[in-house]
This record gives sequence, C-alpha cells and structure tokens, in this order.
Amino acid sequence: MSSPFHIVSNSLPQPGAEGPLNPATHPRPDWLRVKFFNGDNYQDLKRIMRTLELHTVCESARCPNMGECWEQRTATFMILGNICTRACGFCAVPSGKPAAPPDEQEPDRVADAAVQLGLRYAVVTSVNRDDQPDGGASIFARTITEIHRRVPGCKVEVLIPDFRGDWNALETVVAARPDVLNHNTETVPRLYHQVRKGAVYGRSLELLRRAKALDPGMSTKTGLMLGLGEEREEVLAAMQDLAAQGTDILTLGQYMQPTREHLPIVRYIHPDEFAEYKTLGKQMGFGHVESGPLVRSSYHAIDQEAASHG
Repeated sequence: MSSPFHIVSNSLPQPGAEGPLNPATHPRPDWLRVKFFNGDNYQDLKRIMRTLELHTVCESARCPNMGECWEQRTATFMILGNICTRACGFCAVPSGKPAAPPDEQEPDRVADAAVQLGLRYAVVTSVNRDDQPDGGASIFARTITEIHRRVPGCKVEVLIPDFRGDWNALETVVAARPDVLNHNTETVPRLYHQVRKGAVYGRSLELLRRAKALDPGMSTKTGLMLGLGEEREEVLAAMQDLAAQGTDILTLGQYMQPTREHLPIVRYIHPDEFAEYKTLGKQMGFGHVESGPLVRSSYHAIDQEAASHG
C-alpha cells in the first residue's frame, strides 16, 4: 500500500536498485565533513572516563560527532561492558561472548561521572547482553536511580536493546523512571536481516508501544539510519508505523560505514531530503523530529527532549 505522504522535491536523487557507493568515485560530501576537536574539555572528559573505567558509545561506535560533543562535556555512557552478543552489520561495537558478568558497581561509577561533569542531561545506552537472564535491565534501572539520586535535577535518557521481547525486563527499566526511553528501530523491515541480526521489526514496535503504555508521561524515542538501500516509501511507511506507537521523538541520520567489514553505504542522503522528512514527520504526529546527515540518537539529546514538549 502506498503512503499518503510524499516527498515533493523532484530535484533530489532517486534511490533504486543501485549497489554500494565506491569511495573513490563517490567521496564523502561536504555536508558530512566534521571538525576535529581536542581541547581541554575533550581531554578532561576522556580522563574521567578512563579513571572511572567507563565505556562510551561515542568511542566504541566511532561516532562522527564525538569531538564536538566531548568538547561540550557531553558523552553517551555505554554500560554492561564493551562486548555485544550480537553482530549487527552497521555497528562498530566489538561483538562476541562477554568474558565477565555485568559489573554491579558500574551504576555508581556512571553517577560519579555525571557528578564530575556537572550533567543536566545524561544519556545511557548499552551493548546487547543476551547472555543475561534480564538482558541487563536491572543494571539500567540502578544506573537511572543512581544518577537521579546523585545529581538532583539531571534528566536521564536510556537507549535500550529489545531484551529479546522480555517485557518484564522492560518494566524493570520503566519503573526506574527514566525521563526518555529510546529504542532505535534502525532501518526498514526489508533490510532487517542484513542490518539488525537477532532483531525483529515488529518486536521493536511493540517495545515502543508497551513503554508508552507503562508510563504515558515518559517520552519515547526511536531512530532510523538512511543510506543503506531503503526506498523512500519504505522510510515513510516505517515513520508511520513508529508514529502509530505513540512515539514522541524521531531521529533520522545518514548511515556511515565504520570499517570496510561493515555494510557499505548505498546512497548519501541530501540535507534537503532530510529536511522534507522532518516536515512529514511532524505531520504524522511526532512531538519532535531531528533529521539531518550527522544526526545520531544522542546528538543534542537535551535539545531534542525539550523541543518535543514545545
């Protein structure tokens, strides 16, 4: 069934059955070039993370915005270790069998870092821990609780895995009262078997729906990567699916291949196209749509949360 929402600019490149881009003939466009930061704030944040033995998804996933965010003394904590039990085709986080159980002291150290950084907004994500009975939900909950306790007034956003459909685990996280619960859908249903190994599109939709039902006052959030070969109508259909779950915040960004071993880029999405998706997303009912080439889930997350209530 075709979508009632249509991109109207005919000047934008049309996706089709084209193959991966050749970096030699399709260099990274200017709008994807970022400035390198290495100032005092960057170095101080790095010192705090190393001293407290904490991981960040900024480093592990090779985020292009890391320098800018770290120079602003913001980072996304990655809990439950640095080894993911899944091997998604887009993600640079190391995968394999974790050698150790989750660190029970990690929530305290994340809260320590939040104190030292003077955070007003903390973003916490994790690797997948399918080896754990609750997928690490209890560590998420304790991390939320500790940040709220140690840094009064600091909002907490969590970017959680799907817990393999364990809804008791989801309830554990929601009961800790995060301000924003994020679960990324990542791509359109047709590409799931390539992009999100071990994940199920319908399960991600159900997670977002259940989270909103468990706490209607909590903001829910999700994101899609573009440029993996998806068609526009598929993007619009996925956006409608996500809006139908009551999702408050949607992020749309350009997929960037972290290494040659990961899925290739099929297309660079023009900023004008991202702008049109933003307009259409607002029409679909999202409270806020953050859409642009360099957008990532936690990029300017504090502003995304504020805008969703505007």
